[in-house]
Amino acid sequence: MPKQITKRKKTVQKIRPLSGTVYITRQVHFNSAHRLYNPTKSLAWNQKQYGLCTNPHWHGHNYVLEVTLKGQPDPVTGYIMDLAKLKGVLHAAVVDKCDHRNLNDEVPFLRGIIPSTENLVIAFWEQIAPHIPNGSLHCVRLYETPRNYAEFFGPDHL
Repeated sequence: MPKQITKRKKTVQKIRPLSGTVYITRQVHFNSAHRLYNPTKSLAWNQKQYGLCTNPHWHGHNYVLEVTLKGQPDPVTGYIMDLAKLKGVLHAAVVDKCDHRNLNDEVPFLRGIIPSTENLVIAFWEQIAPHIPNGSLHCVRLYETPRNYAEFFGPDHL
């Protein structure tokens, strides 16, 4: 006598959303040249202030940009934002515009800005923030060298 095949009923497991503030960070890299130079000051002032960084023939860095978002995980996806999508935002907003470029001359959103690491994190925040659909931009950190970095927590951070 053949065995009877019984079909099991498939049960859908309930999703248990968790509540809590989470910080996620994406890191991207780009290479750029710049010159620290204030055109309203004399060459002597610039040389005293910036030293080798005011070289009229520029100098470059292998920048590392870290961007941190803050938010609650979506109960459906478990994400604040898909990190692959965040990578796309960072490339479109900053990396594609700055990579292998002269920050003083070739990047329109940096025109008229002394491209110090401190100014760059503010400028990058302004480029990235409008493109964050979920959560909120928490921090933009830029490493100029492995030992030197600046971070910006937004215009309203005290």
